[in-house]
Amino acid sequence: MRGKLFLLSFLSAGLFAAAWPPYGFTPLLFVAFIPLLYVQHIISGDNRLRAKHLFLYAYITFLVWNLLTIWWIWYASEGGSIMAIATNSVLMALLFLLFHKLKRALPERVGTFALIPLWISFEFIHHHWDLSWPWLTLGNGLAKEYTFIQWYEYTGIFGGSFWILIVNVLIFEILIHRNTLLRPVFVKLYYIISVCGIIILPIIFSLFQYYHFDTKANTLKPINVVVVQPNVDPYQKFTLDFKVMTEKMLALAETKTDSNTDYIVFPETSLVESIWENDIQYTWTVNRLRTFLKKYPKLKIVSGANTAHEYAANEKHSPTTRKFNEQNIYFDSYNTAIQIDCTKTIPIYHKSQLVPGVERMPFRNQLGFLEKFALDLGGTSGSLGMQEERTVFYSKNGPGKVAPVICYESVFGDYVGQYIRNGADYIFIMTNDGWWRDTPGYKQHLLYGRLRAIETRKSIARSANTGISCFINQRGDIEQQQKWWTESAIKETLYSTEGMTFYTKHGDYIAKAMVWLSIGGMIFAIGNYFRKRFSRKTI
Repeated sequence: MRGKLFLLSFLSAGLFAAAWPPYGFTPLLFVAFIPLLYVQHIISGDNRLRAKHLFLYAYITFLVWNLLTIWWIWYASEGGSIMAIATNSVLMALLFLLFHKLKRALPERVGTFALIPLWISFEFIHHHWDLSWPWLTLGNGLAKEYTFIQWYEYTGIFGGSFWILIVNVLIFEILIHRNTLLRPVFVKLYYIISVCGIIILPIIFSLFQYYHFDTKANTLKPINVVVVQPNVDPYQKFTLDFKVMTEKMLALAETKTDSNTDYIVFPETSLVESIWENDIQYTWTVNRLRTFLKKYPKLKIVSGANTAHEYAANEKHSPTTRKFNEQNIYFDSYNTAIQIDCTKTIPIYHKSQLVPGVERMPFRNQLGFLEKFALDLGGTSGSLGMQEERTVFYSKNGPGKVAPVICYESVFGDYVGQYIRNGADYIFIMTNDGWWRDTPGYKQHLLYGRLRAIETRKSIARSANTGISCFINQRGDIEQQQKWWTESAIKETLYSTEGMTFYTKHGDYIAKAMVWLSIGGMIFAIGNYFRKRFSRKTI
């Protein structure tokens, strides 16, 4: 029996991993939960097995899935990667254990469906708490087959998660209730046609959307964008002469820049001079960029930067404020995006969806001792400052408003949607994925970015330090994809659909509904438990 349960646990893990982008066979996601659901079914019907056994088998499934899918974070930090993978696997296993408890308290033919709201609620929470890690959100697993999920403009990635989960549960229900196979032929066909319809109809609708979507119809005024991929080793970047690096990027940009160019985009933290925002107008980097812009009056440069803000004597400090060792000076450090143009105004955005354990210490008061395990997943390290609102860059002398999305932020659909709700017309993703070396990590990150284009129907210019730099249109097509670890500059005219999509307007409404449904299910289960207990006492 134990051998069978172990085998089923590993089978589920293998199906998840074999389905995941960038190399996986996506349809396997629609059956990946079934072996683990069968493990739960066996344990529920065997009085010799307890909940702790289910936790063990579920943990094996999720640990192996995590290891096979995000093993590449090992290159950033050995100890930190072990902790991250182990913790994420524990959380998934605990969620599956909660599903086991809830299922037993619900009516038999309804119980398995409890997995759907519970799992999506878990994914939603994993987007919004101190240990946020939405990388393995099920809806992300469909990024490779993006022509099948054009309806993300209505649902976001949680619509994809719902799709995967409902198919898994329905197929499992058909397989496990064998009595349905003894019924007349038309009943068997009913079940088969139902599952096939749930799989096929969304694909047909999506393909219709994809092939009938005109990327140049109903669009805003187009913009001409140059994207630079400087290809600087991220582990050496902050030790290089910042003047040399700035000159290198400008030289690359100039090979594609002309009088019609509206924007140049540099990667995350590519301006490595230590820029104090209090004196930003007087820094060498800003003045050098302005000198370059004199040749192109309509041009704007959007770039990642390493900045800090010194607090005035009476200025309110943030929770991440630092102090110079022996001086009464307080400051915050930021992973920043800035825009430089021919005016004196320099809009600034501080990255706020920070990487746990790298740019933000989770549960700082309780877990400060874990800082030695920090992961280098991109950008500036340490407990960085952040801001509440998403800043949109615009210029009086140019078309379009730009969302300056920095690295990890591009994995969060509703977070990017906040930029659009604040008026952004185009999305610039600035990232630095070289920390992970030539592994699936940076390729997954690229594919997740295309989901933002579909959700918002806004074009994307993606500048990645070591790759992959590219452009992504409103359908999710990746254009002018650059090679990994090469210097390059590319140019494209971008179009973006006018207005907001249903998903952009309403955000993660599916996930929020699943949270409330989960709460309702748990209240019902608790009430049912006490009702049965009270009934036994009165007999």
